[in-house]
Amino acid sequence: MKIASNIVIHSGRIVDPVTGFDDVDDLYIVDGKLAGVGEAPAGFHADLRLDAAGLLVLPGLVDLSARLGEPGGEHKKLLQSELAAAVAGGITTLCCPPDTEPALDEPSLVQMLCDRAAAIGLSKVLPLGALTHKLEGRELTEMAELRDAGCIAFSQADAPLADTRVLHRAMQYAATYDLPLRLRPQDVRLAAGGVAHDGEVATRLGLAGIPTIAETIAIATIVILMRDTGARVHLERISSGESVEMVRAAKSYGLPLTCDVSIQHVHLADVDIGYFDSRARLSPPLRSVRDRDAIVHGLQDGTIDAICSDHSPIENDDKLLPFGEAKPGASALELLLPLTLALAEQKHVSLNQAIGLISSAPARILGISSGLFENGSPADITIINPQASWCASPKALRSHGKHTPFSDMELRAKVVYTLVDGVIVYGKESLR
Repeated sequence: MKIASNIVIHSGRIVDPVTGFDDVDDLYIVDGKLAGVGEAPAGFHADLRLDAAGLLVLPGLVDLSARLGEPGGEHKKLLQSELAAAVAGGITTLCCPPDTEPALDEPSLVQMLCDRAAAIGLSKVLPLGALTHKLEGRELTEMAELRDAGCIAFSQADAPLADTRVLHRAMQYAATYDLPLRLRPQDVRLAAGGVAHDGEVATRLGLAGIPTIAETIAIATIVILMRDTGARVHLERISSGESVEMVRAAKSYGLPLTCDVSIQHVHLADVDIGYFDSRARLSPPLRSVRDRDAIVHGLQDGTIDAICSDHSPIENDDKLLPFGEAKPGASALELLLPLTLALAEQKHVSLNQAIGLISSAPARILGISSGLFENGSPADITIINPQASWCASPKALRSHGKHTPFSDMELRAKVVYTLVDGVIVYGKESLR
């Protein structure tokens, strides 16, 4: 890896989802910051020139949810492998949920994770702090201390929070200190024991179902508590058409509510379970085709703010099991970009909008200065070949987890370079 102070990315098609700029031009970097598009800054002399002719130059991707396996998987070097997968997928910043082993409920654990990620020097890692101690749903953590240690928001991940009183207190606390919350909407009692969407497919396969109301009742509770407390809430990975309608209505009331959806739920439905394919065991479950179509519409009209990978590096022992026993989740860091661009190829959204859903929009939700091409902002940049095809085979994935419902699918769009703070962290330098 070569570190250069002054870099010019030459003749790439620059796509800026914030300004709508989309044209072939040069982009200039000085000391890790963006310094100009089209016109070199005064006195600029390139130490490194990257030829981007025929390539797309995009803001670095921002992933709102990617499990990294640490703390807890240090002996497997999971942090190293997952961050390598992230930059190979063009992701320059990612959020990791707090459901690690142990949970991210102590400042020392958060600081250790941040220090290890910084030492690896690939994607930037923004931890989500545990909302309750050990994610047990009873006692609130010291959220202000966790924020000072590096947590960007607070979440229960997929851990149950059945006591509405605890959630109410958490939202009151968060509103007092202006701390953002990230909540996965699911009524744990209604969802208990379920492994698939409660519909025709689950009935035919004999799988225990999770009804849509397990999600919508939780959203209704969250919305009411937001109105009472004034807390800022981001809903993680909504999965149904009714949920999209509820978010649309809540936003029309002016509530500070945002939401995302996983890339799996953008393209797949419960019919993709096929014949008990455990790679399609996800949380939340893949829902009906109608729900999937409603999600796409929610992306089109801006009701759904962002797309995340919802990455989980799951090993064979936990995934190669009967459907109901398999651990939910999928590897997706390297698939987020091509699968999102497929939305634009299918004419569901524009290219600018597709890029914004995985860069500027999640950055805006997080309140960070990434995902855009603005002078002085961090030079987090992804350069891709939009026409390059590749097979999403297990051998092709750098992640420790090899399981995805898109396994062995031919995808288009491959990352050529990834830069973080002006440093090439993925790709071979082209010196001119």
